[in-house]
Amino acid sequence: MLFGLLALAACTRAPATPEGFRVGLITPGSITDAAWNSGAYHGLEAIHDSLGVPVSHVEARTPAAQEEALRAYAAQGYGLVFAHGYEFQDAAERVSAEYPRTIFIVTSGARTRHHVAPLIFRLEEASYLAGMVAGRLTRSNVIGFVGGVELPPVKAAYEGWMNGARAVNPQVQSRSTYLNNWDDAALGREAALALIRVKVDVFHHNADAAALGVFQAAKETPGVLVFGANADQSSLAPGIVPGSAMIDLPRALLTIAREVQKGHFAPRVIVFGLEGGVVRYEPNPAFAGALPPDLGSQLQGARDSIIAGTLRPAEAK
Repeated sequence: MLFGLLALAACTRAPATPEGFRVGLITPGSITDAAWNSGAYHGLEAIHDSLGVPVSHVEARTPAAQEEALRAYAAQGYGLVFAHGYEFQDAAERVSAEYPRTIFIVTSGARTRHHVAPLIFRLEEASYLAGMVAGRLTRSNVIGFVGGVELPPVKAAYEGWMNGARAVNPQVQSRSTYLNNWDDAALGREAALALIRVKVDVFHHNADAAALGVFQAAKETPGVLVFGANADQSSLAPGIVPGSAMIDLPRALLTIAREVQKGHFAPRVIVFGLEGGVVRYEPNPAFAGALPPDLGSQLQGARDSIIAGTLRPAEAK
């Protein structure tokens, strides 16, 4: 219901002026995914509540629909549009060349061009820490990863997960699969069950709504654990989620919107990692007693090294 009210407020306003700043969000999938897209939508709500500005959201799954949505927001005079995913980069650049008064933020984007700026989240820094926990919890020494589409940021998060596990358990083997889909929970479940059949007993993911099927497969299989991604997902499967590699998307989006609203924004590469807390590993307190006693100091040491730049999670050997 809130979405309908917010979208209606945005659509009934005149085109944006300095006094009529409006913010749009385009997601490539459902905001009910309890992860990547829902986090961005909560960020849009935070912008509405904190800045008191009209906001609007649309879902656009195909490249053509994504470019159409970008163009529609710009033509309506929106001052700021969040294009939520790496796949929006090229379309945002094309539209920005025609509408220079709109600022486009591409989350997990690749570069700055025209009035397009990437908002990069180093999720691999948090998934490295999650991998360290997984490496100490696995009994089969086989961990698994289910991805939506093999985009560069998704691949980096997987490499962080794998490298973190191997840093504490050199015997760990990793199995991964990509669904070429962000939405099909049934497909995610089948992919997870297939990995369970080859002895995977601890999972990570980056598959949006399709990952809900990974949690379902873990709940159906005694002894299997699954780590959350992009949000604290411990509530999705109580008792089998040791922690989550998460992004505080509301905080990140609100930070950018404040800067744009004040007229202080300059297009640039914007990066968030463990330093500052937007990206973080969120442990599940219910698992505290099940972890090896020395793991806490190992995690802290790795976190400090990542922030210092002496440990690069996606490149670690």
